[in-house]
Amino acid sequence: MTAAARAQEATTPSEALTLDQQVNEIFASATGPFVSLIFAPFPGTEFPWIVMWLVVAATVFTLYFGFVQFRFFGHSIALVKGDYSDPDDAGEVSHFQALATALSGTVGLGNIAGVAVAVGIGGPGATFWMILAGLLGMASKFTECTLGVKYRNEYPDGTVSGGPMYYMQKGFDELGLPGGRILAILFSVFCILGALGGGNMFQANQAHAQISGIVGDFPGWITGLVFAAVVFAVIVGGIKSIAKVTEKVVPFMGIMYVGAALIILIVNYDMIGAAFGQIFAGAFTGLGVAGGFVGALIQGFKRAAFSNEAGVGSAAIAHSAVRTKEPITEGFVSLLEPLIDTVVICTMTALVITISGQLIMDEATGNFLLNEAGTAIATVGDTSGVALTSAAFGSSISWFPYVLAIAVILFAFSTMISWSYYGLKAWTYLFGEGKTTELVFKLIFCVFIVIGAAASLGPVIDFSDAAIFAMAVVNIFALYFLMKLVRIELTSYGARLKAGEIRKYATA
Repeated sequence: MTAAARAQEATTPSEALTLDQQVNEIFASATGPFVSLIFAPFPGTEFPWIVMWLVVAATVFTLYFGFVQFRFFGHSIALVKGDYSDPDDAGEVSHFQALATALSGTVGLGNIAGVAVAVGIGGPGATFWMILAGLLGMASKFTECTLGVKYRNEYPDGTVSGGPMYYMQKGFDELGLPGGRILAILFSVFCILGALGGGNMFQANQAHAQISGIVGDFPGWITGLVFAAVVFAVIVGGIKSIAKVTEKVVPFMGIMYVGAALIILIVNYDMIGAAFGQIFAGAFTGLGVAGGFVGALIQGFKRAAFSNEAGVGSAAIAHSAVRTKEPITEGFVSLLEPLIDTVVICTMTALVITISGQLIMDEATGNFLLNEAGTAIATVGDTSGVALTSAAFGSSISWFPYVLAIAVILFAFSTMISWSYYGLKAWTYLFGEGKTTELVFKLIFCVFIVIGAAASLGPVIDFSDAAIFAMAVVNIFALYFLMKLVRIELTSYGARLKAGEIRKYATA
């Protein structure tokens, strides 16, 4: 949500609003150049260079590892089921819990509002490019999460710490390359900023907006305090506590949301073929949307990149806590994330929007508009994105807007607890391991929940979003140097799996 939109929604006295605006202006002037740099488009285009950075890397990894996301897909499912899980391996959580924790950090408002924005601007054809980018992104997750486990720190008490900051330092040292420590510090700083902003304040702010929209206006700090208390109760127990929550919340969220979408698709089964026709036709022609084919491609790639975070490096932190002695196995598990997040959930949203009839094209501008409200689709944070998804589902399920509000709250909560862990591991990398160090960060994180719910700090959110994608700049740069180490792991494991040397365990 832009700073202007936040200002319009503010219900605080004029003095407080003025103070918020002053904070906004000061912060925007200080951080604006950094935000503009990260999200700047290529000259003469509207294509953000950071999106191309992510998509090109995903393509390189897909080709380099021989389409690993398809060759080992069945084995990935077996690993998540626990078929190859040895309970005596080092680590803190199961393959499924690690996957659920990482998914809880990516499945969120982007799947609801973000897809509506992509389809609203790029037309149904944006869905095709979103799916393609999601499939390619599976290889990026595979690469970074394999390295996360390979170079994690394992401590005597059974806890572990891992992620890009560790494989940057250790991997570069192993290859005799300079600069690994510098890259690790940069990544950690960006990760902490992203965790406090996009992974925290933005989520709390949007959750409060949804709640107040149902029960009426009330101070945001009340929502913030409630969220902070619940989040702290979960994260104070560490990754095991977080995983126990996410393994229950994430499947529930996914089943609830995808289930509602399936109901609508089943009821309108005769329109599914036409919807896919619009998606494929729009992918290469644009179906008259602004920007045509290029406009559809840009919006699809952008939504996929912003939704599944493949290449950002955040998921590698969660997956590093898995119980395994084979780093490559968590790479296989992690490649399922973009499939679930982008190819399944985002596509469901796009299909429902396409067949709902809630989208009409303005012949004068070539842009898609909301059918009932008649307002143009704008940016991800704007309520029009959520409004389009809500209207699309509500056209077939009258009570779905209430379910959507619950989903947004759950998405916000699950994202916050996952990003608290990401920020925590970056924090302990910089300031050292220890209960006191961890508690300090967890308290800071919860304070920022209250601030995010109560304040109008648009530029802070913009800056934190930029910090998250700055993580990708550092991370992918390192992955290009380290991917040869992943291929060694892949070749070895693949040969042993084919020879039947990988032990399979009985599952409960």
